[in-house]
Amino acid sequence: MNEVVTYSKQKSTTVFDKESLLKEYRIAQESRQASLMGRKEVFMGKAKFGIFGDGKELAQIAMARHFRNGDFRSGYYRDQTFMFAVGESTVREYFAQLYAHTDVDLEPASAGRLMNGHFATRFLHPDGSWKDLTSMKNSSADISPTAGQMPKLLGLAYASKLFRESEVLNDLQQFSNNGNEVAWGTIGNASTSEGMFFETVNAAGVLQVPMVISIWDDGYGISVPNEFHTTKGSISEVLRGFQRNDDQKGFEIFVVKGWDYEALDRAYENASRIAREEHVPVIIHVIEMTQPQGHSTSGSHERYKSKERLDWEKENDCILKFREYLLTNGRITEEELNDIEQEAKSYVKTQKEAAWKAFSGEIKSELQEASTLLQELTKSSVQSVLLEQLSEELSKALNPIRKDVISTVRRALWATKTENSEARNALISWYSDQQKLNEDRYNSYLYSHSPWKVENIQPINAEYPDDANMVDGREILQACFDHLLKNEPRFFAFGEDVGKIGDVNQAFAGLQSKYGEHRVTDTGIRECTIIGQGIGAALRGLRPMAEIQYLDYIHYALMTLADDLACLQYRTKGGQKAPLIVRTRGHRLEGVWHAGSPIGMLLHSLRGMLICVPRNMTQAAGMYNTLMVADEPALVIECLNGYRLKEKMPSNISEFRVPLGQPEVIREGKDITVVTYGSMCRIISDAAEDLIQMGIDIEIIDVQTLLPFDVNHRIVESLKKTNKILFADEDVPGGATAYMMQQVVEEQKGYYYLDVEPATLAGKAHRPAYSSDGDYFSKPSVDDVVEKVYGMMHDTDPIRFPKIY
Repeated sequence: MNEVVTYSKQKSTTVFDKESLLKEYRIAQESRQASLMGRKEVFMGKAKFGIFGDGKELAQIAMARHFRNGDFRSGYYRDQTFMFAVGESTVREYFAQLYAHTDVDLEPASAGRLMNGHFATRFLHPDGSWKDLTSMKNSSADISPTAGQMPKLLGLAYASKLFRESEVLNDLQQFSNNGNEVAWGTIGNASTSEGMFFETVNAAGVLQVPMVISIWDDGYGISVPNEFHTTKGSISEVLRGFQRNDDQKGFEIFVVKGWDYEALDRAYENASRIAREEHVPVIIHVIEMTQPQGHSTSGSHERYKSKERLDWEKENDCILKFREYLLTNGRITEEELNDIEQEAKSYVKTQKEAAWKAFSGEIKSELQEASTLLQELTKSSVQSVLLEQLSEELSKALNPIRKDVISTVRRALWATKTENSEARNALISWYSDQQKLNEDRYNSYLYSHSPWKVENIQPINAEYPDDANMVDGREILQACFDHLLKNEPRFFAFGEDVGKIGDVNQAFAGLQSKYGEHRVTDTGIRECTIIGQGIGAALRGLRPMAEIQYLDYIHYALMTLADDLACLQYRTKGGQKAPLIVRTRGHRLEGVWHAGSPIGMLLHSLRGMLICVPRNMTQAAGMYNTLMVADEPALVIECLNGYRLKEKMPSNISEFRVPLGQPEVIREGKDITVVTYGSMCRIISDAAEDLIQMGIDIEIIDVQTLLPFDVNHRIVESLKKTNKILFADEDVPGGATAYMMQQVVEEQKGYYYLDVEPATLAGKAHRPAYSSDGDYFSKPSVDDVVEKVYGMMHDTDPIRFPKIY
C-alpha cells in the first residue's frame, strides 16, 4: 500500500453477536463510572490525585478484542478500559490503586506505590521465578513521563522477532510461541511530540517488529491544542513518510474515528493480523476522541475549551455513539441498555466501597490499636494532658491515613522520653512492629529479593596456569563474550558498531560471524531506544546486553534508565524484572565528551540498578559472568584506556565470578587508606611507588562496585589500621567521592577511627579539557595523588613530613 488507510463507517468482517455487544457495552459503562466516581473520591479527600480514561473506552475495547495470550502492552495512564476488557484489572483493584492500598493481593499492579491508572501484570511467581508468559495477557509496568513507555515497547516487539528468527531460542516455550506475540503500545496525541516517540517509530521501522501503536487523539495536550503540538495538526500526516510501499519496508498507518465501532474493529483486526503474521509495525491514529472530565483532577477543561468544542464532545462521546449504534443495529432494546447502565453504576459503586472498606479498615484497625495503647500510657504518664490531646486529635481525623497514626505515636514517645513504664514499653513495641511493616509496604524491593539476587551468587576465583598468556584486555572480554554466547542462548548483545566490526574496541570481534546477526547486532545511533530495546527484551525472559558506546552518551538514555529500568522491581513490588546489562566505557581519554565520569549523577539517578566500575577487563569479565547468573539490571563501566593494556588470560574465563559489593585490597599498606575504583586504581598504584620513596605506605582499596557498596564493611577494617582515609576518583567534587565518604564515615561508623579529617580527591568541577595536558590539569594525576596524601601525612606529623611548598 502507498497511502495511509482511513477507516470510515464500513462493515467489519467480525460477526458481532448480541451477547458480546452487551458485554462490551457493560465494560464501557463500568469504566466510565469508575472515572466519574474516581474523580469524586479525589474531591472528597479520599484520594490524592486522579487521572482517568474517560472518552477512550470504545477504541480500547476494540484493541482488547484482538489482544491475545502472550501479547504485551506498554501503555499509559488512560488505559483502564483496555485492562478491564482483557481481564487483567478489576474495578476494585482500580480503586485500590486510587487509594494507594499497599496490599499487593488487592492492588497487584504496584502495591499502592503508583498513582491511579498505572497498570502492570505480575510476570513473576512470589519467589521471583518467571511465570508462563505465553498463557497470560501481559502488561509491562506503566510509568508517568510522557512517551516514556515507547522505548521498552520497541524491546517487547523486538523479542518476538528474535524468538521467531533465532533457532537457539526455540526451547524457551514459556516466553514465546514462535514469536507470534504482538507488542501493543498506547500514547496520547500530545506526547507524540516527544523525541522518544519518534526514535521508537524510526527504530521499529528499521527493525520490522510486530508492534501496534495506538495514538489516542482528543485534540489537546492538557490545555494546548494540536496545532501547537504537531506539524499540520495531525501526527498521521507527519508520519506518512514511514508508510510502507511495494518497494520499501516501513509501517502500516491507519486513521480511524474513536466513536466508530465497526471501523475501530476493522482497523484493529487488520493491525493485529499484519503485525502478528508479517512482523510489520502498525500505527493506528484514533481521532475524534473526547476527554469528558478534562486532563485530571488538577483542573477543569472548561477553562481552555470553547463552548462549541464542549458541545461537540458531548454529542460525539464514544459511549453515546456506541449506544446509538446498538439501538440502530436493531437487535438491542433501549430497556436492555438502560438496565446495563444502572447495573454498571451500582456495580462500580459496590466495588469502590469494597476497596475503600478494605483500605480504610486496615488503617482504622491500626488506629484503634494505637489509641488503646495511648490511653493506657495516659493513665500512668505525667504528660497525660498532652497525650489525651494527641489521642483526641487522632480520633477526630477525617479519613485518617497511616501517617496520622504513626506521627501521633512518635509525638507521644517524644513527650514521654524520660518515663519508663510498662505502657510506654508496649507502645514502643507496637511502633517497632509497625516500622517493619511499613518498611515492607513502602521501601522494599528496590533490588531483587529472589534466590538470584546478586548477593546470593557464589564467587569463583580466577585461575591462571603457570604459563598464562599476557594478552590485550579486549581479548579477555572477547573470550568471556564468546563463552556467554555459546553457553547461554538467551544472551545477545547489540549497540552502535557492536556487530560487524565487533565494537569500537574489538571485544566482540569475529563473534557476529560466529554466532549470527541476531546474537551480535548493530544498531543506529539511538541511545534511548537501545536501552528500551534491552528493557523490553529482558521483560520477556531474554538476557540482553545493551551497549552505550561511551559513558558520556548515557545522558540520552538516563531518563529511561532511571524512570523505567532502575525502579521496575520497586514499583511492581517484585512483580516484574528486567535483568538488562548495560555495557559502556568511560573515565580517562580525551576531552569534554570522551572522558566521562559522571558517577555521582548515576549513583543518585539509578538506585535499583547495580553500578560496576571494574579496574581492568579481567574484573569486568568476572562481573559479566556474575551478572548473567543474577537477575538484576546493571551498568558496567569499563576503563576506556584499558583495552590494549596487557593482562593474564584466566584458564576458567567462562566460570570465574567477581563478587559484587565486595571491595578488593590491591595494595596493602599501614599509613593511609586510599579508596578508589576504575582507571584511578592505576593512577594511585603509580603514585604509591613515589610515596614509598617518601616514607609513606598507602593501602589501596578498589571498591569494584558502587551499587552495592562494600556490603561487608571491608573498608572500615582498613581504616581501623591506618586511621586516615582518602577517597579518590575522576568525578566532579562532591560526586562519587562524597558518596563513598558518607558510606564509610557515616554508614560504617568510620569516624570513630579517624586521626585526621577524611579527604577527597576528585576531578575539576568542569568537563576535562582536550589533550594530554587537558587531562593532566582537569583530572587527578599521579602528582596530585602524591601531594594530597603527603599533605595529609604532614597534618599528622609536620616534623617528619615538612611542607613541600
